[in-house]
Amino acid sequence: MQLNRSTLTGAVALFAVALSTTAFTAKSAVAETSKIRLDGSSTVFPISEAVAEDFQKQTQGKIQVTVGISGTGGGFKKFCAGETDISNASRPIKAEEHKVCQGAGIEYVELPIAYDALTVVVNSQNTITSMTVKELQKMWSAQTQGTVTKWSDVNPKWPNAKLELYAPGTDSGTFDYFNEAIVDKNHRTDITASEDDNILVQGVSRDQSAIAYFGYAYYEANKDRLKALAIDNGKGPILPSRETVESGTYSPLSRPIFIYVNKKAANRPEVRQFVNFYLKNSAQYSTEVGYIPLPQKAYTQVTQNFQKGKTGSVFSGRDTVGVSISDILKLEASN
Repeated sequence: MQLNRSTLTGAVALFAVALSTTAFTAKSAVAETSKIRLDGSSTVFPISEAVAEDFQKQTQGKIQVTVGISGTGGGFKKFCAGETDISNASRPIKAEEHKVCQGAGIEYVELPIAYDALTVVVNSQNTITSMTVKELQKMWSAQTQGTVTKWSDVNPKWPNAKLELYAPGTDSGTFDYFNEAIVDKNHRTDITASEDDNILVQGVSRDQSAIAYFGYAYYEANKDRLKALAIDNGKGPILPSRETVESGTYSPLSRPIFIYVNKKAANRPEVRQFVNFYLKNSAQYSTEVGYIPLPQKAYTQVTQNFQKGKTGSVFSGRDTVGVSISDILKLEASN
């Protein structure tokens, strides 16, 4: 069969129409998929990841949610630059971070979503079961860097073995909290650091002389190869747990954790839908991944604050070390 010029021209035209239609369909499909961007704390990551996965299933993939791990500080840098819609944070926003956001015209809604028991862990084969706050200070303070290098340097009853310290990086809110609560903002630097808590888990699980601290959920997920230390703040050794956090006895290492929502982004229907889903299910997901949910009346208050678009922070600039769940209720009610 031979094609004449007229037939060939018609075929080319039909092919061009087909290409145009395919391109339009592809563009339409892209346009139908909305995106929500989260980044920040590795501590909050397990909750946000669980929420994001179920939310995407519920919306049948029409809304794509990405959750990054840059650490709380790293997350706020992106958030205040307008690169993300929501920032995960294991500590309140700092005054200097607020100023950066303010200078960039970024208003935000602060939403506490759960409680964490910051957990000090050792290898499962380590014979030590508890530690005082003073021993933690001696171990992690910059003042003892170079002189406290073995476990026995902290307590002569402990093994004469090299001390291997694993800790979150300086962009981490967990680092910031521990640095303030335990060593008076004077953390030693001869450590193996990472913003990814899974790396810290691996380090301690492979080394009998290692010790680390991170969010309770990461301990819960790895308790078969890690041991949580009971912390004695002068009232006897207390293990991290839901009960000790709720009672306020696991102090000073219990703390609220947050998400921060860009107010302008919250005007987008998909972001609003996601945050409402997050708050409605925070108690469930917090429990599932190993954190401590807030009381229901706290979630009710937080949800009202979001619905009303209340901006700013009631935690920034305050001493939040050891802040109790009852304190959370009072602060949110006053917001």
